[in-house]
Amino acid sequence: MSWTHQPWSRRSALTATAGLAVGALVPARAAAAAYTNPVIWQDFADIDVIRVGDAFYASASTMHYSPGAPILRSYDLVNWEIAGHSVPVLDFGAKYDLNGGRGYVRGIWASSLAYRPSNRTFYWLGQIDFARTYVYTAPAAEGPWNRLTTISTPYYDAGLLVDSDDTLYVAYGNTTISVAQLSPDGRTQVRTQQVFTTPSSVGTLEGSRFYKINGQYYIFLTRPANGQYILKSSRGPFGPYTMRQVLLDLRGPIPGGGVPHQGGLVQTQSGAWYYLAFVDAYPGGRMPALAPVTWTPDGWPVVQLVDGAWGTSYPRPAVPTPPRQVTPLVGVDTFDGTTLKPRWEWNHNPDNTKWSVGNGLTLRTATVTHDLYWARNTLTHRIQGPTSTATVQLDHSAMRDGDRAGLALLRDSSAWIGVRRDGGATRVVMVNGLTMDSNWNTTGTGTEVASAAVSGGRVWLRATADIRPGSARPGTFSYSTDGTTFTRLGPAFSMGNDWRFFMGYRFALFNHATQALGGAVRVTRFELSTP
Repeated sequence: MSWTHQPWSRRSALTATAGLAVGALVPARAAAAAYTNPVIWQDFADIDVIRVGDAFYASASTMHYSPGAPILRSYDLVNWEIAGHSVPVLDFGAKYDLNGGRGYVRGIWASSLAYRPSNRTFYWLGQIDFARTYVYTAPAAEGPWNRLTTISTPYYDAGLLVDSDDTLYVAYGNTTISVAQLSPDGRTQVRTQQVFTTPSSVGTLEGSRFYKINGQYYIFLTRPANGQYILKSSRGPFGPYTMRQVLLDLRGPIPGGGVPHQGGLVQTQSGAWYYLAFVDAYPGGRMPALAPVTWTPDGWPVVQLVDGAWGTSYPRPAVPTPPRQVTPLVGVDTFDGTTLKPRWEWNHNPDNTKWSVGNGLTLRTATVTHDLYWARNTLTHRIQGPTSTATVQLDHSAMRDGDRAGLALLRDSSAWIGVRRDGGATRVVMVNGLTMDSNWNTTGTGTEVASAAVSGGRVWLRATADIRPGSARPGTFSYSTDGTTFTRLGPAFSMGNDWRFFMGYRFALFNHATQALGGAVRVTRFELSTP
């Protein structure tokens, strides 16, 4: 079986039974008042979605990228922007600093976002390294976010519920699902109890989302990576619960992609319900898709289907006129201001003494290494699907001998175009063959496969990525000395589509030393564009 049809868990790949998708039918419509799935063709997985007033917010996984747990904001469930991050720094151990260890495929997994009206506070809750749970709070989605507490129980794949009486509950677990009650201040665990054991005929359930709807308690669960189930209790948050299948092996809206699953339910101001899930769509990652939901008379959700599948198009949600347009997820960044825009995330925590913004982005060498996977201060940006191009204007006049700086397509198999400074001479090069094994140890530091001499202190670097799922896709590199005429450099790079790294490919800006620290580059412009 292909990976898109193979059930898996973040803990292990598991074999489970297949079945038929069920759902109600919606007539196919493609009018001006329609939206198209995926609503975000960028890598945002394990979604938790809420509405606060007239704004919708969603949180997502980021693994080893820092800051972690981005918060997306929308006013119509279709157009989204990145508002901020719930976890400002991954201060969970030296490995997240690339200091004696590495945190690849660790860090921020499926976590939960909630809003507590009683104190007008946003809450983020998630477990780290199967060891403990962290809770962060903020007065607004943009922050400032601060750690509220650490709880010794690791709430795996947690869903946080603020009950109508203001009590905080957490649903969590893998196959065995439990519910914990937190103290009124949210700082400690008062009680935890197992509430459900997944039948062997279903296999694995995880990815809890916890709701109270019309007096009923619901735990929304994923069967990775091809199903969604829901538990319902009329007796209270600790059950007993009964289970119903929501979807299984449902054809998704991205050709070559997987089954929409592991997301959240949200209600609009008018009372309509929607399910924001993600679709496995490697090499790009996991892409959010939106579908309307109705409820049966006895209180079970039903995803509305189009021709027996999750629709590629639905009528737009009926919501109030947005107060403003959201900030696009593509476009130009000249790194003005005093902080990075929230579209950016570092590969592990950065050394904050070695970078700055204002007059462009300055990256000073922070690591002496021949291995990009060990290099600190590599700055990443999600790729826009189905295809997009990143173009960087790079001032390399302050590089030193042994320095390597450029633009990468970054994942467990990577390639880059950039500038090498050796013996006082500068060349633009294309390098591929950067690889990791299944334990995320480096197995290849890269091989130079093409080069050209460049003069002066500026160069434009370009990477184009095709992230349509279904097979390995090409990434290509080119450069320019005038910003207008670009020359292809090197062969096409084949981007892998295996799911086990979880995060999709990203564009990455880097500058590291191979001899000694002290060099620097300045990125004066970054543009992400689509055809």
